[in-house]
Amino acid sequence: MKTDVLHAVRLAKLDLTLVTRNTTVLFNVVLLPLMMAWIFTQTQGDAQIAGIPGRLFVLTGVPGMMLGFAVFSNLVNTFTARREELVLKRLRGGQPSAMAVLGGSALGAFALYLGQVVLLAVWIQQTDGVLPSNVPLLLVAAALGVALFALLAAAFSGITPNAELAQITVLPVILIVMIGAPVAYPADALPGALGVVSKALPVTPVVQIVRTAFLGKNYLSGSGETLSAAGQWVAALPALGILLGWIVVAALLARWLFRWEPRRG
Repeated sequence: MKTDVLHAVRLAKLDLTLVTRNTTVLFNVVLLPLMMAWIFTQTQGDAQIAGIPGRLFVLTGVPGMMLGFAVFSNLVNTFTARREELVLKRLRGGQPSAMAVLGGSALGAFALYLGQVVLLAVWIQQTDGVLPSNVPLLLVAAALGVALFALLAAAFSGITPNAELAQITVLPVILIVMIGAPVAYPADALPGALGVVSKALPVTPVVQIVRTAFLGKNYLSGSGETLSAAGQWVAALPALGILLGWIVVAALLARWLFRWEPRRG
């Protein structure tokens, strides 16, 4: 167990080093979602959403959108490229266990994602004077969100023929995360079936929990009432349960679709 943890940490450090050395990946994974967040805030003007400034509402939902870039897109590219270059096969045949190999990449993505969330928190504090109300709940939501999208990335890498096509493979998920998730609007604002679909998306509970943890208000039921720290945890329980359910589904998909060796044919 200790050896697997050490291997995972080494792989995470390697992944982070490679990201910082690749300007294209650094832009797409780190800077692009922050730029899109800025664009989203510019469309809000002086609008109020769910009783708070529209800009603040959007920014506290952006961590959900970031999962699509820092975790999902990043890891689909990583897993696919390493599979086609036989790196995954060599790693699996060495000392690290399969869990350490996949967990190391997920740990690197988690560190990258947390860095983005910290930058976002600084941004929110500077523009709106708001600091996260419940940091432990925020970290739990972040960890579960990264676990979910890392497993989805492992599954999608299995249906991606090569690294060149990875951007096409991830595009539908990225669009769903950007458009369907309640980042710029409450899930209840969508009519009929669209609202049902938005609430069922795996990223929606992450957005709702993170927004509640940031603002200390109940954005899980849509009431917007101020909650104590304990009240936030209680309100988040259904969303956390949904997240865990999605993680189980994603784990089954990853086990079924993930490939350690290059695709043939």
